[in-house]
Amino acid sequence: MGEVNELIKELKRYAQKENIPIMLDEGINYLTSFIVKHDINSVLEIGTAIGYSAIMMALVNPKLKIITIERDETRYLEAVKNIKKFNLEERVIPMFNDALDLRLDDKFDLIFIDAAKGQNIKIFENFAKNINDDGYIITDNMNFHGYLDIPEEEIANKNLRSLVSKIKAYHEFLNNHEEFETEFLDVGDGLSISTKK
Repeated sequence: MGEVNELIKELKRYAQKENIPIMLDEGINYLTSFIVKHDINSVLEIGTAIGYSAIMMALVNPKLKIITIERDETRYLEAVKNIKKFNLEERVIPMFNDALDLRLDDKFDLIFIDAAKGQNIKIFENFAKNINDDGYIITDNMNFHGYLDIPEEEIANKNLRSLVSKIKAYHEFLNNHEEFETEFLDVGDGLSISTKK
């Protein structure tokens, strides 16, 4: 286990150095505990980045299979390399693609959305049919580093303001969804957990 822990630290250092957003410790701990507690055996992850969260999920359940989608080629290639380092290539399948161009037939116990924040609604709509009846859709960054608490007119950066507004719209979308019930958790950078009604 010592070697695995070293590799995890290395991944985190790389993410920090290259300024690649990965899940906060509190968020990843919650997600991996959730996987164990709910006996999650299949995951679709939207937004691989360098493979950190997919690797962490796979490490807590030896039966777990993950398909993870990344549209940035540099990050995708880095993820492929990292998954190999952990000997997880049998169980963690990275796909180089834009999630919005993808249609999958498989069903999953968990869909984890951690991609372009402005696309959350489209991603949710695109993959909601891929969830098992008793499955979950979890989205990260629902608090968006605290920006959701700041009045939009006080956010100087236009792109940031637009993102905040899209995340608020996603909150609204989840709250009013006819088929899904959503719980919002103040864990890490904020998580939402949606289940079929």
